[in-house]
Amino acid sequence: MGPLRPRPGARPPGATGPRARHRARRVTAPLRYRYRPASLSVPARRLGPVDTTLQDPLVGQLLDGRYRVDARIAVGGMATVYRAVDTRLDRELALKVMHPNLATDASFVERFIREAKSVARLAHPNVVGVFDQGAEGAYVYLAMEYVAGCTLRDVLRDRGALQPRAALDILEPVLAALGAAHRAGFVHRDMKPENVLIGDDGRVKVADFGLVRAVGDVTNTTGTVLGTVSYLAPEQIEYGESDTRVDVYACGVVLHEMLTGAKPHAGDTPAQVLYRHLNEDVPPPSAAVPGLAPELDELVAAAAARDPGARPYDAVALLALVRRARAALDDAQLDAVPPRARPEPADGAEGADEGRAGTGSERRTTVIPRILPAEEVPEDTPVSHTARLEMEPPDGAVPPPRGRGPGRPGPRRRVLVAVAAVLLVLGVGTGVWYINSGQFTRVPSVLGKTEAAARERLSDEGLGTEVAKDFSDTYERGTVMRTDPEPRTRIRGNGTVTLVISRGPETVQVPDLAGLDLAGAEQALKKAGLAPGLVTRSFDENVARGSVIRSAPAAGTDVRPDSGVALTVSRGAPVDVPDVTGETADDATATLREAGLRVKIAPTRVESPEDAGSVARQSPAGAGRLAHGDTVTLTLSKGPRMVSVPDVTGRSIDEATSTLAAAGFEVEVKRGFPFLSDSVSEQSVRGGDRAPEGSTITLRTKGL
Repeated sequence: MGPLRPRPGARPPGATGPRARHRARRVTAPLRYRYRPASLSVPARRLGPVDTTLQDPLVGQLLDGRYRVDARIAVGGMATVYRAVDTRLDRELALKVMHPNLATDASFVERFIREAKSVARLAHPNVVGVFDQGAEGAYVYLAMEYVAGCTLRDVLRDRGALQPRAALDILEPVLAALGAAHRAGFVHRDMKPENVLIGDDGRVKVADFGLVRAVGDVTNTTGTVLGTVSYLAPEQIEYGESDTRVDVYACGVVLHEMLTGAKPHAGDTPAQVLYRHLNEDVPPPSAAVPGLAPELDELVAAAAARDPGARPYDAVALLALVRRARAALDDAQLDAVPPRARPEPADGAEGADEGRAGTGSERRTTVIPRILPAEEVPEDTPVSHTARLEMEPPDGAVPPPRGRGPGRPGPRRRVLVAVAAVLLVLGVGTGVWYINSGQFTRVPSVLGKTEAAARERLSDEGLGTEVAKDFSDTYERGTVMRTDPEPRTRIRGNGTVTLVISRGPETVQVPDLAGLDLAGAEQALKKAGLAPGLVTRSFDENVARGSVIRSAPAAGTDVRPDSGVALTVSRGAPVDVPDVTGETADDATATLREAGLRVKIAPTRVESPEDAGSVARQSPAGAGRLAHGDTVTLTLSKGPRMVSVPDVTGRSIDEATSTLAAAGFEVEVKRGFPFLSDSVSEQSVRGGDRAPEGSTITLRTKGL
């Protein structure tokens, strides 16, 4: 890889001259973000202009001989995102460049590269794609798909709360993307509105897999929690554990925020928010939005349950619940406008907003003082060049004659004195320069280069090289993993730099963990130099409950040190879940406890054909399988829904039956002998009266 080169026609940072000054005064055009799906219209948002001409050395450069950096889009704690062009394929893309001060930290570089590999394996239409990954000097980068649009956070900031239809339109592709990640063995761990991108064409994509963990990677952290406090699952906070259900929890919180316009758990400090995640259930959205469909309350309650066992196992399972809930809602429920929703701006509002932005700090214009040409400098303005000053003699004094006088040096002597003074200044300046800078240079960055390329680069700077080798999980075998002294360190011009060349990852063997309890297996892994990874539980009639069934990678596999090993732990022999739907709460509880299961009664009741107080539904459903001691959640009925009965008297039997069935009733027909009439003369419940949904309406015809 060659050094960074400016694109053709670009001047280096810090260049001067009229053209450079003119470019410095130019205001960078802001980017426009707009989301236009069918169910949601969001006013255009403008990012404040960022004058990167003087502030960002990468803008205008050619990275890795391929990517022309055009503009800076965003700055984060770990990386900066630029809009760039791939000059080989002539396509626009986003370039995510790690901050140079982090590029020397192997853990940050490893996380950065892990994001590229993880997303590259997904290849899903709702995931922001990664095209390339590389490094040049101190710059480690990802070349990613460029999505012109906005984030879900921008949408919520503009619109407050969303209608249920719009919220589900956004949630479904997010869950599709996460479902693909979960089925591929990845957990995102940082789902939030900022990481949901909404393109101008309405496409929804999930971004920022920087905290992604593979199934085989470490899921427990000591003393730290990665993520955003408002969206952390209780088990992440309390135990540092992360599996697919932490993404499900975060999606439940995001859905609540979309429906209500506010986060479910607020607090003045992060500690207060974390405490509420641990000790308070996410409130139903209908508490903030009266009249919201109960199916949406149930959806949020299922996804954001504090007990991970009560949540859908992964995003695919939650997506199925979302689609089921959507199918149960009518158009009026889907298009209900929440109280916190702000109306769509009228025509012309965009321009007004643009005008107002000009006065804010984000659109502040920096004034660069213009340097005047010499002929434009006023006579009374000080200038930087040497000037001759005519001194007036004191009052009454006579100026000395211009010729040579007593004690006055002649012209030749004055010339010699001036030459000697100039030579003295030059000599002293050269000495100071040599002592401070002339005999020193700075170590160039050769991280990631091959040994031969690094030697050549150092030789061009007049530096010698020594070589050492070490294991590295981040740098490829045969490339420079670090230098001594570090890059950009001052060193004598003829000094020596030690190149530490990567020997690739050191490997260890996965021990045989079958039959050990979970604590014993984790201890054996740590002793072998490995880390416990994702723990999943599975039924097994031959392995005792709580013991390890198998590991992934399998026993005997060579892996890198500190790699995570996923464990499958036995849940013991399965218990068949009895179907208790329709039973009273007491009878259902007794039946489940006899089967060795625990019972939890859901806090909310639902309308159903079952009698009030009886079991309307259970989770998991009857005929499912659970481990001994697992919990079954029962949702009780508050009675059937009362429905207005259509008036069908005078209609034919077939037409009346069809009308009543469409309203949700069962129909019984009694014909009067000798069955000569086919029209309804009487119905058991008068038209306009209300009856329980699912109840039977009796129709009679006239006889003799």
